[in-house]
Amino acid sequence: MTDTALRLDGVSKKFRKGELYNSLRDLVPALSRRLLGRGPAPDAVNARNYWALQDVTFDVRRGEAFGIIGSNGAGKSTILKLISGIMRPTRGTVQVRGRLSALIEVSAGFHPDLTGRENIYLNGTILGMTRAEIRQRFDAIVAFSELEQFLDTPVKRYSAGMFARLGFSVAVHVEPEILIVDEVLSVGDYLFQQKCMERMTEIMAGDATIIFVSHNLRAVASLCERSLLLDHGRVVTIGPSNETIKTYLTRGHGPRALEPGSDIRITNVTLGPPGSSRVTFGTEEYLDIT
Repeated sequence: MTDTALRLDGVSKKFRKGELYNSLRDLVPALSRRLLGRGPAPDAVNARNYWALQDVTFDVRRGEAFGIIGSNGAGKSTILKLISGIMRPTRGTVQVRGRLSALIEVSAGFHPDLTGRENIYLNGTILGMTRAEIRQRFDAIVAFSELEQFLDTPVKRYSAGMFARLGFSVAVHVEPEILIVDEVLSVGDYLFQQKCMERMTEIMAGDATIIFVSHNLRAVASLCERSLLLDHGRVVTIGPSNETIKTYLTRGHGPRALEPGSDIRITNVTLGPPGSSRVTFGTEEYLDIT
C-alpha cells in the first residue's frame, strides 16, 4: 500500500462572480438577451471569472498531520471542499486514498428540527457509518461531546460551540483514515479545544492522516509537522510548520526605516525578571520589559 494518503496535482478552481439566476422570473429575461445578442461582452464575462485556486500541487503522507494556513480568501476552504468531494476541480486531479471524515462547517450535516440524539444518527450516516456502528459508538460520542443533558433538545437551540462539540465528536468516532478539520474548532471553549487536539494526536497514532486548517498558528505548529501557505489561491511555500508560519508572519512586513530625525531604535526585548526570559505569565503577575 502506498504511503501517500492524499494528493493534489495541478488543481485549479474557477468561480464566476455576479448574479445567479435562481428564479424563472430572472432567468427568462437573461436568456432572451443572450438570444438577441444583447448579453455581456466576452471581456465582461472573462472579468467575472475568479480563480480561487491556481495550480496547487502537494501530497500528504499516511499518518501525517498537515496544516493549511493563509489569510481569509486565500483558498483554504476551497481546497477542503475539493478533497471532501463537495466540489470538483476546474483543472487538475484530487486523489484520496482512505475513508474520509470531514468537519468543515459548523452545523453541516445537522437538521435543525431534529434533536442532538437524532442528529448523531443522521450525521454518522452521512459520514459513512452504519446504524449498528453508530449504536455501538453512541455512548462514546455523547461522552466526548459532554452534551448529555441536551441530547433530546432540537439542535436549532444549540450554540455554535455546542454544534462544534457534537460535530467533532461524531467525526472522530467514524474511525477515519483521513480527518479534515476546518476552523470550526475556534468556536469551542479552550478546554474542549485542548481535548480535540489530544484526540487528533491519538488518531494520528493510529496511522490516520489529518488535514488541519486554522488561524490558530500555535495549534498548527504543535500538531502539524508540515504546513502549506496559500496566498490568493497559489502555493507560497510547503515545508516544516515553524518555517511556513514564519514566512506567513513576515510576508509584507519587512524592516521599516527610521523616521527622519529619530534617534531611537529597539533592537531587543526581554520579558521577565532581570537575567531571565519568559513568554508565559500568570494572572495578576507582574511583567518586566527590558
